[in-house]
Amino acid sequence: MEPSRVENFLQFVNVKKTYDQKTLVVKNFNLDVKQGEFVTLLGPSGSGKTTVLMMLAGFENVTSGTITVGGKSITTTAPYKRNIGMVFQNYALFPHMTVAENLAYPLKVRNLPKTQIRERVDRYLALIELGHFGDRHPGQLSGGQRQRVALARALIFEPTLVLMDEPLGALDKKLREQMQFEITRLHSQLGFTVIYVTHDQVEALTMSSRIAVFNEGVVQQYASPDDLYERPANAFVANFIGENNLIPALAPEIDGKMARSSLEGGARITTFNGNCLVGAQRCIVSVRPEKLTIQTDARTLDNQVGARFITRHYVGDFIRYYFELDNGCKVAVKTLNDTRAPDLANGQSAVLAWRAEDSFAFRSDTNPVQGDTP
Repeated sequence: MEPSRVENFLQFVNVKKTYDQKTLVVKNFNLDVKQGEFVTLLGPSGSGKTTVLMMLAGFENVTSGTITVGGKSITTTAPYKRNIGMVFQNYALFPHMTVAENLAYPLKVRNLPKTQIRERVDRYLALIELGHFGDRHPGQLSGGQRQRVALARALIFEPTLVLMDEPLGALDKKLREQMQFEITRLHSQLGFTVIYVTHDQVEALTMSSRIAVFNEGVVQQYASPDDLYERPANAFVANFIGENNLIPALAPEIDGKMARSSLEGGARITTFNGNCLVGAQRCIVSVRPEKLTIQTDARTLDNQVGARFITRHYVGDFIRYYFELDNGCKVAVKTLNDTRAPDLANGQSAVLAWRAEDSFAFRSDTNPVQGDTP
């Protein structure tokens, strides 16, 4: 039988952080984490996510608020007494020690018996599939192998929490994907609780139980990966998580869960209402590229808008098309690379269509991050 998970195992309650007593880099931060969860703090550079991690580790003081683990406050506890493992981007291994000695170090400082240290080092070398590398030094390992050793060293003393600060940022794409699998494999096998910091949206969606999306020191949404992607709370989250098209629209009419708005040029759009208020003069319509269809047959979908083809990018398994709408807004469409992918000439007119339930209307004052345009 799987062991029971503790609700609210880790809690941040009204936590704030300022360095100059004027500007808050973390604003009234609240978060709850279940025991055994893999929670990612995701956001652009400077959004406050690493500061939260450093306060949890004890490397930064909390300006106000409390942090509790297992129901006990650790807000003023010294870092070395928090029983927290950490994994950094630069590995932080001792270069003069062998792999086995690096793994043994946190056990030695905790005065474990030599026999127990040897047994646990052997077990963790096997877990990270480096059983024959114990006598090597870090400089003799690849980047992925060094990161696996760093991960094992953070886990070997069985910490209460494991914190990971951009641990895969120094690896190339293939190694990064391999290490994502390794980390999630060990997490599933050992059941430790993870707080993971990254600015990589795909990494967060792939690995996490829940994700807290940061912007300017405030959590915009805290939810599971599928909720964030399929049901974003505002325009910032919609555009930061994955690819998205944000289309300016006018005068949303709110009808229960739905919103009806107009594009400049006259097209009427029906969407889910994300967070628009009754009486708003403007909104942003959010629809993901893979939800759009380039209309080539007689099918009728809820929303249809005129567009002009600009260019396309061949990505292998899919093709990304770029269009300009009649109102001048540029949008992207993703289609599978198969026989249904249309062949369009530059400047050719087209109709883009999508279902109402595949899009949202959001307030236009939520400062979305602007994506690249072709």
